[in-house]
Amino acid sequence: MSKQETKIANDIESYLREHENKQLLRFITCGSVDDGKSTLIGRLLHDSKMIFEDQLAAIKNDTKKSGTTGEEFDLALLVDGLASEREQGITIDVAYRYFATDKRKFIIADTPGHEQYTRNMATGASTADLAIILIDARYGVQTQTRRHSFITKLLGIKHLVIAINKMDLVDFREERYEEIKKDYLEFAKELGLTSDLTLIPMSALKGDNVVNISEKSPWYKGKTLMDTLETIEISSDRDLTHFRLPVQYVNRPNLDFRGFCGTISSGIINVGDSVTVLPSGKSSTVKEIVTYDGNLQSAYAQQAITLTLNDEIDISRGDILVKSDEQPDQASDLDVNIVWMDEEPLTKGKQYFFKRASTVVTGSIDSFYHKTDVNTLEEQSVSKLDLNEIGFARLSLNQSIAFDPYDHIKAMGSFIIIDRITNNTVGAGMIVKKSEQTSKKVINEHSEFEVEFNALVRKHFPHWEAKEIL
Repeated sequence: MSKQETKIANDIESYLREHENKQLLRFITCGSVDDGKSTLIGRLLHDSKMIFEDQLAAIKNDTKKSGTTGEEFDLALLVDGLASEREQGITIDVAYRYFATDKRKFIIADTPGHEQYTRNMATGASTADLAIILIDARYGVQTQTRRHSFITKLLGIKHLVIAINKMDLVDFREERYEEIKKDYLEFAKELGLTSDLTLIPMSALKGDNVVNISEKSPWYKGKTLMDTLETIEISSDRDLTHFRLPVQYVNRPNLDFRGFCGTISSGIINVGDSVTVLPSGKSSTVKEIVTYDGNLQSAYAQQAITLTLNDEIDISRGDILVKSDEQPDQASDLDVNIVWMDEEPLTKGKQYFFKRASTVVTGSIDSFYHKTDVNTLEEQSVSKLDLNEIGFARLSLNQSIAFDPYDHIKAMGSFIIIDRITNNTVGAGMIVKKSEQTSKKVINEHSEFEVEFNALVRKHFPHWEAKEIL
């Protein structure tokens, strides 16, 4: 029986309290097809004793039928659950797995490697703190390695682990590791990657340097993958300076209580702090910070809270509460990166719903600056975005919203695009900055209105001059 199982058996309540207070790390695995992503996750779960006996028995049986490792125990089957994934030996959909160690809780997103599933990879990466990019030691840095590195940079993942896998197939040669390391660092510099980088030689199939240090690579003096995941510092990734609370619900159980509920996206709030509501600009001070466990004097990012204010001001779902001296920018014309996820292309002018946190507004793409070829990273002129394509565009909303750039505060700079007819989510985007171009939308709308108005006046009131009325 493992140490964790002993704790559960002896004192389940103590274990649950301890588990609840552990820090959560979300991470993704990505890389080329057959680089060993699913096998790596299976190895992490297996060697950290997080697989139940009935699961092990099922995987042993499935290995004989669907395994791709010969006589070896196929740990990838722990993650690849779809029949089509097992038939082809690839990952198609994003698979989420949960496990914990004595130090941390983890949520893993196993993302697909194929270019046609770029949208799936972007979905898995959108909430990740860390990305593990696998490289097959036999082939080195590949096109898909570059593509996934670009997407992790686009989505603002601050920590990267480059897992140089299948080192057992190159006899754990140090010179091969150093060669791949050199190639990747040169590419990272070219891409402008500013993420925290860690490179680890390993064999996911054999378990070398995954959870346990390997004797086959005495020249490697770094940490194992598990040790890296348990100790990497992510608390400083949160913005504790700029307070942002998207209002999700207005709680009015009786005449004496009116609270504004939401999860703090960033920053810290204290009782007595002056806050401003956006977009209205009305201000008040915090009266109470209410939570399920009782009232607090202070609250910080990721906490779900209800705020009450000392003044009765109009606040509704979709508004943003901020500290009065730390206000974000507001604009209706924005420069954005977009990952398109629908079979029908994204074109200029078509109206969609744009949902950022709890705020929903209508708008359209005014113009495309370029799209990025995710394989070559080349920027190309474009008039539309097709399925799985990534582009940089100018978004024109029908009303201003409060925002922060995505690379500053994710929740305030990210949005999804919803089709107004089908209500399907068709794209995802990241706000880069306020657009510097002057909007032509209002001018054009006024011009069209004036033409129509003049035509009506001439038709029905030929003796009037339209300009006099306007």
